[in-house]
Amino acid sequence: MQTQAITREMQDWVAQQLAAGHGQHEVFQALLDAGWHATAANRALGLQAAGEAAMPQPAQAVPRVRADAAGAMVDAGDKWVTVREHRSAPELWVFDNLLSAAECEALIAAAESRLARSLTVDIRTGGEELNHDRTSHGMFYTRGENEAIRRIEARIARLLNWPVRNGEGLQVLRYRRGAEYKPHYDYFDPGEPGTAAILRRGGQRVASLIMYLREPEEGGATVFPDIGLRVRPQQGSAVFFSYAVAHPTSLTLHGGEPVKSGEKWIATKWLREREFI
Repeated sequence: MQTQAITREMQDWVAQQLAAGHGQHEVFQALLDAGWHATAANRALGLQAAGEAAMPQPAQAVPRVRADAAGAMVDAGDKWVTVREHRSAPELWVFDNLLSAAECEALIAAAESRLARSLTVDIRTGGEELNHDRTSHGMFYTRGENEAIRRIEARIARLLNWPVRNGEGLQVLRYRRGAEYKPHYDYFDPGEPGTAAILRRGGQRVASLIMYLREPEEGGATVFPDIGLRVRPQQGSAVFFSYAVAHPTSLTLHGGEPVKSGEKWIATKWLREREFI
């Protein structure tokens, strides 16, 4: 990929857009639409934010994967998990065999009767709202709700070196044919008025783990547009990524492509800076 120079004109335009009240994500998308590469757009936003002392402060720590010497396996306590792929920008890992087929089906069976249309966080108020970009159905398990949940949470904590108490409850989602989740960030935008209320429950989100419980016949890949990565759903596998800074420079824009045939079931675990209450 050819490097694009960050010109003074570009930086001035970014500054003007931010000063006019446009959000970082909106400006980032406008740059992409104008033909800028994601890396250049991120650099421009990062330089502007740093110049204004507005760049969110990085988390003091984020979850870390410690693979074996060959980088092929990770000790998850009750089992060894296989590494399929590792990226360093962002810090991203794709795992195989994190969950057994029996564990996947048990999570689905216990969740199915509790599903409702998925909501997203309302960044204006700190509450929840329906979002047309997210067309799945889902539910949340309470942290430590039953023996199976406790076993999986302990495995995740060992895999990612992050305390169980610093995680939100496990969310199970079902995507039927045509359902999708358009590209988004999982962190809470520091510039939005509802973020302060959200952060009181455990600080900023610093990482995400998406586990595939049932794979669709076609479609439903998890995509990372900034880095050109598509992760195909495969039962028992998972993708993990962390974001020390709540900013587009994290390169963690991701989404779920529409399911074309069959159903996709996933379980998502979001990790916080502090104990989630």
